[in-house]
Formats: sequence, C-alpha cells, structure tokens
Amino acid sequence: MKYLHLIWAALFRRKTRTILTLVSIIAAFLLFGMLDAVRTGFDQAGNSANGAERLQTGSRLSFIQTLPQSLEAQIAQVPGVKMVTYANWFGGAYQDPHNQVFSFAVEPNYLDLYPEMEVSPAERKAFDTTRTGALVGEKLAQRFHWKVGDKIPMQSTIFPNHEGSKNWTFDIVGILHSKDKKSGGFYDQMFLLNWKYFDETTPYNRGQVGWYVTRVTDVNQADRVAKAIDAISANSDHETRTQTEAAATASWMKQLADIGLIVTSIMGAVFFTLLLLSGNTMMQAVRERTSELAVLKTIGFSSHSVLAMVLAESVLLLLLGGVLGLALAMLVVGGVHSAMGGAIPMAPVDAGIWLHGLLLMIAAGLLVGALPAVRAMRLNIVDALAGR
Repeated sequence: MKYLHLIWAALFRRKTRTILTLVSIIAAFLLFGMLDAVRTGFDQAGNSANGAERLQTGSRLSFIQTLPQSLEAQIAQVPGVKMVTYANWFGGAYQDPHNQVFSFAVEPNYLDLYPEMEVSPAERKAFDTTRTGALVGEKLAQRFHWKVGDKIPMQSTIFPNHEGSKNWTFDIVGILHSKDKKSGGFYDQMFLLNWKYFDETTPYNRGQVGWYVTRVTDVNQADRVAKAIDAISANSDHETRTQTEAAATASWMKQLADIGLIVTSIMGAVFFTLLLLSGNTMMQAVRERTSELAVLKTIGFSSHSVLAMVLAESVLLLLLGGVLGLALAMLVVGGVHSAMGGAIPMAPVDAGIWLHGLLLMIAAGLLVGALPAVRAMRLNIVDALAGR
C-alpha cells in the first residue's frame, strides 16, 4: 500500500489512453454482468413454484406441441386453482416480417388473470363480442400509429387462415394500459386476438391450445397445485409440465438454444479482445517508462518490487473498470427486467456475480500485466539509462 501513490501516478501518466482503456473495460464488465444475470436467471427459474401466483401449463414434450381444450375444465377442478385460461402463440408481424409483434390468441377471461393490464369496460366488452376484435398495447399502438376503430392487416409467420393465406385482418377495439409503468414494458407491446376466431379460422388448430395459465388461491401451495395439474394428463398422449411463468419462458428458450453456451461464447470473444487491448496498453506504458524504472532500481528498488508494482498497476486498471462496469450492470439489469415485465428471467447482480467478476478482474489483470512486469523486472539499468 505504501507504493499506491506511485502506482496511481503511473496508471494515469497518459490520461487519455487510460480513460479509453477504462471505457472498454467498463463496457466488457457491463456486458458480463447482464449476460451472467440472464444465465443465472435461466438456471434458477423453476426451482420451486411456491411464491408464484400464476402457473403455466404446457406440453412436457415440446413447447410447440398443443394441448386439448378439454383440459380447462379439469384444471379448474383442481383444489387450489382460483381461475384458469388458455392462449396460443400467433406469431404476428405487421407489414414486414421483421416487424415482429408479441401476438397471442386468448380466451376472453385472459385479462382477469393479468391485473397488471387494464382496459376500459366498454373496450373489454367489445373484445368479448367482436369476432375479429383485437386489443393492442399502448406502446405498440404508438409505434404503428394505431387507434381504436382501425382495421389492421397482420401476417402470421406460423398459421394460415381458412383461405390458405397467412394474411389476417383484425379490428382494434381497445388499447391495453399497464398499471405499473415501470414494469409494463412487455404488456404495452402485446397484441391480443380472440381465440375463438383464431380456432375457427385456421384449419391447423381445431380445439387445441398452446398453454394454460392458472391463478392459485394460495401461493404457498403452488408446488402442490402444479403437481396436481400434471397428474391429470399423466401417462396420456398429451402429458403436461406446469411451471412458473419465468420457468416456462426459460424452458422455451432452452429448447431453442443453449443459453449457457451462447453467453460463454459471447463473453469469451469479448474478454479475448479485452485482454489484447489491456495488454497493449500495459506494454506501451512500461515501454515509455523504461528509464524511470531503471532509476527506481538505481535508488534501491528490487527487481521483485518493480515486478509487483507493474502487476499491481495492471490489476488496478482492471479493477477500476470492472467495478464500475458491474455497478452499472446492477442498474441496467434492474431496469431491463422491469421494462420486460419479468418476461425474461434475469437474476439480480448479486454477491455471486460480483465474486465471479472480481476473480475475473484479478485474473485478467495478472495475465495482461505478466509480460510487461517480467520485462520490467529483467531490465538492465545501464542499457535502460543509455536508451538501448
């Protein structure tokens, strides 16, 4: 610690270069914190259903497999179930296939299970009675300049209608508003259509639902309710798996891709680049101070002291940028999770992520500082002072 002022002065000898390097390190650890939060969230999702007000029931085989509509009445009879509804993924896009919309065909009572969303009584009634009616999220309506009364052409990327076309037309009968503006980002982007119209119009459905959503009477009994729901279809050709909504989302994503592998691959590429950048910064810093290091040795600093000072400078550089990056990640993760309404499992940047991050900072600092530190340790005083 008694040499900290020397290390600090050496680190900021070239302020512009050091600040630019710090910005790169901050960006890398911001990305690390966010991606590790997603990975941890997917790993933790579904460990227990207790504490969840809503459960989601889908096919045990695959999320693309549908379930019979007749299960609704049986699920409703399970002790502890307060209300049940169902939905299908529609896969809608507006005008261009790239303009993907979170679109679902839902039963009219779907809104009753999601008090986070609100719509006026008149618009709710219009949705219940209008065959081609649709409810759209407030932000989604603003994005495409939609208003109540508009007739919207929508393309399904999955389902053709009875004419064999994937082009559908809906009448906007209401605007969905999120009660909690901080956590309503997902709900404000939703497009809900009438399930009965969807079922009658596409020849590929006919009484099949994508998943069931259940509200339980006691969140402490959610695990028991989930097991009871799955017992209904045990040993049938449509066995189910009931989870929390976060766990269901995680399960869907895992069937599409290996989240852990994706996160590891991205972070590997980011930190490989970071090592090259930080290593180059340290090499230049030591090269510019060759004569100064020689003077330190001349006045009594040992070779090992010089080695330790250069390594400490490298570790300090990584720690400064890394801590700022993870602190920023804590804020960003909380904001993104709230904006998505919990649709994507994201764990908070907790002590575990901080521990991994700090170990990574120290290891990276030692690694990028090793070569310049060894070079400084082996420095020949006469040659360095002579400029050779």
